[in-house]
Amino acid sequence: MKKNILKISIVLILILVLFLFYYIYLPVINIHSSDLWIFVISLLFLGAGAYKVIKFKTANQKIIKATVFLGVILFVIYLIGYILSSPIINAKKYQSLINIENSDFNKDIKEISFDEIPILDKETAINLGSRKMGSMVDMVSQFEVNNLYTQINYKAKPTRVTPLDYGNIFKWLTNRKEGIPAYMMIDMATQETELVKLDEGIKYSFSEPLNRNVNRYLRFNYPTYMFDKISFEIDDNGTPYWICPVKTYSIGLFGGPVIKKVVLLNAINGEFTEYNIEDVPMWVDSVYSAELLISYYNYYGMLKNGYFNSILGQKGCLKTTEGYNYIALNDDVYVYTGVTSVTGDRSNVGFVLMNQRTGEAKYYTISGAQETSAMASAEGQVQHLGYKSTFPILLNISNQPTYFMSLKDEAGLVKKYAMVNVEKYQIVAIGDSVSECESNYIDLLSKSNIDINKNNTKQNIKGNITYIKELVIDGNTYIFVKINNNEKYFSIPVKNNLNILSYNLNDTIDIEYEEEENYNIITKIN
Repeated sequence: MKKNILKISIVLILILVLFLFYYIYLPVINIHSSDLWIFVISLLFLGAGAYKVIKFKTANQKIIKATVFLGVILFVIYLIGYILSSPIINAKKYQSLINIENSDFNKDIKEISFDEIPILDKETAINLGSRKMGSMVDMVSQFEVNNLYTQINYKAKPTRVTPLDYGNIFKWLTNRKEGIPAYMMIDMATQETELVKLDEGIKYSFSEPLNRNVNRYLRFNYPTYMFDKISFEIDDNGTPYWICPVKTYSIGLFGGPVIKKVVLLNAINGEFTEYNIEDVPMWVDSVYSAELLISYYNYYGMLKNGYFNSILGQKGCLKTTEGYNYIALNDDVYVYTGVTSVTGDRSNVGFVLMNQRTGEAKYYTISGAQETSAMASAEGQVQHLGYKSTFPILLNISNQPTYFMSLKDEAGLVKKYAMVNVEKYQIVAIGDSVSECESNYIDLLSKSNIDINKNNTKQNIKGNITYIKELVIDGNTYIFVKINNNEKYFSIPVKNNLNILSYNLNDTIDIEYEEEENYNIITKIN
């Protein structure tokens, strides 16, 4: 009787352990999932051991040996699957995971207004979010800010968004019915930080410990789907969503991850919407993670001449530089990173932009300084202040590929800005504002005899001023005018063009200008 009770107890404990193992570990029911193979193999060995304990001396040795043998066979198949899926024998397949299009820098990357340049990195965004949260006395005792901070384009503005989390398990218990009441949103260009309060709270998050946890909720509803990196975004109406890319493996059992579908999870009500990759809504920005895209390019650059060449001779091998950043183009977010030769010096041979929504990739052949060298050049200009540079973003300034960086003090606050020419990284401009930095940089380019207008066609217009207004932006005065009721504004900085002050409404003006996307730049008053 006691033995039967003991056996039943062991069986119940084993079932409980298996349930907890699945509930916590959440293996995918998919043959391409390593987690599933490990789960099944572990289950076989654990089952054989439990059976022997339960049956004691009456245990059937054949069953135990067969179970262990099956576990060993599956483990061997698992190892063989990994080898057959590896780049060692599939170099060409890995190398073709991404299509790279050679493109023209000045054609693709247009000049943007200095008030549209994202000046914050993730670390600074985290600091701003923490300060904002600290001022919200009604929430700070119950919630904390998640450090996810996904970069998106929200209403054509570079923005970082992140949800709040429950402070701890006890605060979850007292707040779970209403959910998480807000998320954090930071404008990357203006540093404006907003805690966006919701009419209905977020019920599905990673800080949920039970069934509404995002990973667990997805697994129970999509037991066969393998999800890549999940990100937090908001749609055009400000509704929070979890963006859940579904990956599969295209090379053998475990190699060549590709994104085929995307599941959008409404963070408030838990509703799912599933899309094929080509049908993903335009407001979604983060389908392909930066890490996945960079791994694609490294396969492309390193495996051109086979796997063993990438290890031994390394002829023609290229790789991405250490670090990356984001660029907003055409309402999409692109991952930017430099490309360097494996056997070369610390310089770039070009750079690559990879679209996080579509996976599209473009390569630009522009040799110059690596990002770390540009950062060191910028820091050298303010070494007496001890400021540290953020990782650069790539901009088109006067048709010159230019690294733009923020310079931060020890507290992580942005104090100054720097622009460094990619091809001639000894050209370094510093400014207290973005506009001042840009103006100083253009002056340095002119003094260095660089043709800053080599790809811009200057145009002339003469007519009556039908609109004139003075604006102060970042401490600098600009005059905006309309000529002959032209739809586009014409802009000129007063700093270097004082004669503009002599013009009034209805005066006749003759100017030379360059056409830009948002407004035209006056280069000369004739």
